[in-house]
Amino acid sequence: MAVKRPVFTENFSANLAAIGVFLEPDGRAAFDRLLDKLFDETIPTLCRFPQSGRTFLNRTIKSTKAEELVKRLRGLIKKDDDLRECLKDDHLILYLVRQDRIVFLAVKHHRQLSFDLKHFWQEE
Repeated sequence: MAVKRPVFTENFSANLAAIGVFLEPDGRAAFDRLLDKLFDETIPTLCRFPQSGRTFLNRTIKSTKAEELVKRLRGLIKKDDDLRECLKDDHLILYLVRQDRIVFLAVKHHRQLSFDLKHFWQEE
């Protein structure tokens, strides 16, 4: 099996920056460990064994909103694409296996919210 080439989206890079901010000020060492492990172990392993993550679209859908989002997502990916997720330590990585490459789409710390609530509680 040929090793797949990693490709990083702007979103993936922005997620990493957000994790760095999320872990500050006390978590600089944790963030450095994350980067080391991610780029020295996790990404090379996924490039070599891309099927080691779990298929993302096989999740059980429990709401009509999620059902609609999955339907839209299925329309965006190509026929032979394989959308997968991988949990490593405290982080969830979303990636797409496409032909000879792996496109890293997102990474989140498990304690980060998946949505931004700042807009609801802005001081006036």
